[in-house]
Amino acid sequence: MFRLSRYLHGLENPNPTSPKPKAVTKGSGPVVIWNLLRRCNLTCKHCYATSTNTHFKGELSTEKIFDVLDDLKAFGVSVLILSGGEPLMHPDIFKISAYAKKLGFYIGLSSNGTLITNNNIEQIVAANYDYVGVSLDGIQDTHDKFRQQKGSFVEAINGISLCQEANLKVGLRFTLTQDNSKDLPELLRLMDDKNIDKFYLSHLNYAGRGNKNRGRDSHSIVTREAMDLLFKTCWDDVQSGRRREFVTGNNDADGVYLLQWAEKNIPQHVEKLREMLLRWGGNASGVNISNIDNLGNVHPDTMWWDYTIGNVNEGLFGDIWQDTSDPLMRGLKAKNRPLEGRCASCKHLAICNGNSRTRAWQLTGNFWAEDPGCYLSDEEIT
Repeated sequence: MFRLSRYLHGLENPNPTSPKPKAVTKGSGPVVIWNLLRRCNLTCKHCYATSTNTHFKGELSTEKIFDVLDDLKAFGVSVLILSGGEPLMHPDIFKISAYAKKLGFYIGLSSNGTLITNNNIEQIVAANYDYVGVSLDGIQDTHDKFRQQKGSFVEAINGISLCQEANLKVGLRFTLTQDNSKDLPELLRLMDDKNIDKFYLSHLNYAGRGNKNRGRDSHSIVTREAMDLLFKTCWDDVQSGRRREFVTGNNDADGVYLLQWAEKNIPQHVEKLREMLLRWGGNASGVNISNIDNLGNVHPDTMWWDYTIGNVNEGLFGDIWQDTSDPLMRGLKAKNRPLEGRCASCKHLAICNGNSRTRAWQLTGNFWAEDPGCYLSDEEIT
């Protein structure tokens, strides 16, 4: 995850909070994104969990979820993102949330927004989520087409409005593809119009239905145009004193491209930005980002559902996470990942850390091949 606004605000702040380098220390656990269930009322084209509106056998019981929450807390995990499927379809979502809050977790709820209604908004408020992220794939027609359900955009906007009226921090989540990139300017205007707190742009990663739709992945020019717009929007916020959050995910080349953007637009800040980006260090899969799926399988991040490193039904999360006998986890945690191709020789490796290993694996069967989703040219990385 690339916290764009953190770095750009840091350029104007004489004493910014420096990003922490990637490291796993005793008592310090990763961010855990937990797919509590796979069931969902929508069938989005880019869903990495390949969810649908049906019950999936073998999902963790609520009692087991409580046990795992105790385990996560003991290992030092402090940030928990509850996801799905659609997490609001879990029959015990509010019991689970209450127990997690009792343990002291920071809790984010990742929802499609359609099930946030007048019928449950009081329970959502009582759950005291630190953040509610609602996914939009564009403005109405585009969104409904991606979500494959007419009216889903209006329902999601209603859910956002209900959260805002209840003073909950709420943000937009947007997965960029060639088919919806044209809607990005309108989504940013929607963010303005509705005074939304946060915008998260995810690059399409090759997982679940996203893998089947990778032919619709945005090419280099479209990606660059989207990043240029996002960088400018965030910098305008910095200049005007606004404190909205802009974040990107699933393409750590964004950090390198931001540095190139800064060289053209704010050259006076380039060296300070470079220092901050080096401290960030790029991709953190298998290190500071982790995933537990609906069956209790543990993955290096949410895009590795085809690759399991253990199961919380069979062992403690901390033991699974620290075990480097698995070749993927050993490589991900290595100081110098065993990268190949363009990634191995890239002069910006210290910033991006080899980018997404998922895309490389999906296309080549090799964890360490060059990332096919990197949108930087050979000239820019040599």
